[in-house]
Amino acid sequence: MRIDEETLRSIAEAEVERAIASLPAEVRCEAETVPLVFEGRPGDDMLGPDIDENILGLFVGEPLADRGATLDPLPAQILLFLENIWDYADGDAGLYREEVRITYLHELGHYFGWDEGDLAEREID
Repeated sequence: MRIDEETLRSIAEAEVERAIASLPAEVRCEAETVPLVFEGRPGDDMLGPDIDENILGLFVGEPLADRGATLDPLPAQILLFLENIWDYADGDAGLYREEVRITYLHELGHYFGWDEGDLAEREID
């Protein structure tokens, strides 16, 4: 089933809002400051050894704990690749919502400086 970009974005925005609202207050306040970018798929300029064309989400920039301590030229931001998430969910709207939430929280975890082990420990994988 095909779905248009506007609908994918609308569903994703609502799901991210629900995810943020479910966070503890101190985490929620910080999460609300991280820019979120919705893309269909990663551009060719993003692909490389660490970034596959099927990637669902990506955190770029300085993690919160390192703010101002690195030379990373990118501002902290979360990217969600909505067409990839839709493909991953195999066109199932319920699975799409769930995966948007999981992917957003996973990338938010990277913003907080959590590595893959920390995310798994918090059941955000």
